[in-house]
Amino acid sequence: MWWVLVLLLSLASRAQSLEKLNMCMDAKHHKKEPGAEGQLYKQCAPWKDNACCTANTSAEAHDDNSYLYNFNWNHCGVMTSKCKKHFTQDTCFYECSPHLGPWIQQVDQSWRKERILYVPLCQEDCHSWWDDCKDDFTCKQDWHYGWDWTTGRNRCPAEASCRKWTDIFPTAQIMCEKIWSDSYSYTNLPKSSGRCMQLWFTGKNPNEKVAEYYLNHAPWQRVTPTSLLLLATMSLSIVLL
Repeated sequence: MWWVLVLLLSLASRAQSLEKLNMCMDAKHHKKEPGAEGQLYKQCAPWKDNACCTANTSAEAHDDNSYLYNFNWNHCGVMTSKCKKHFTQDTCFYECSPHLGPWIQQVDQSWRKERILYVPLCQEDCHSWWDDCKDDFTCKQDWHYGWDWTTGRNRCPAEASCRKWTDIFPTAQIMCEKIWSDSYSYTNLPKSSGRCMQLWFTGKNPNEKVAEYYLNHAPWQRVTPTSLLLLATMSLSIVLL
């Protein structure tokens, strides 16, 4: 009997991992399940073969007046195009990626039930993002919270003045980790490592292998035979009560 329970526990753990490898988070514009879209717009196109976003969402991700979140990128003057392209790519990554399962966490927010936390970004992506935005201006470090939304679009709060990007975000690490309240985690890992998530890529999505690596090294995967046997014994004891 005990070995049946061990097997069931192992299979349940494996099933959980496979589910997390290809899934969409429960958020405002995400599809219920990932799948091919045929055609996605511009910077979202790399996800067209397996996406959590629709074609319409991918188009809106490129629009300054997008209905997706009514977010005003030009809150401290017009954002430069070289900076804006990174936020468009960030939006595509967030909306379209089906391989964020290891970092999806439940939240109690009016506009979403799940979010990502501590996604390990490749060093090149983080540094190029910061470098292309360093001459722009903003008024806040955390762009998730604290805006003035009285007009229906975000404006700088009264106590926050526009400052140079590098005054708000002195380093690439601070920007990548703080701008979306720890959605991303800064790493020293290059894209070639296979251990970090890429915002920018062409061809086959490299992030699936990265997600698989982290799933295989997640705490619930590091269950020893002894632990499984203990769980099985406890389960059997409950059954026999």
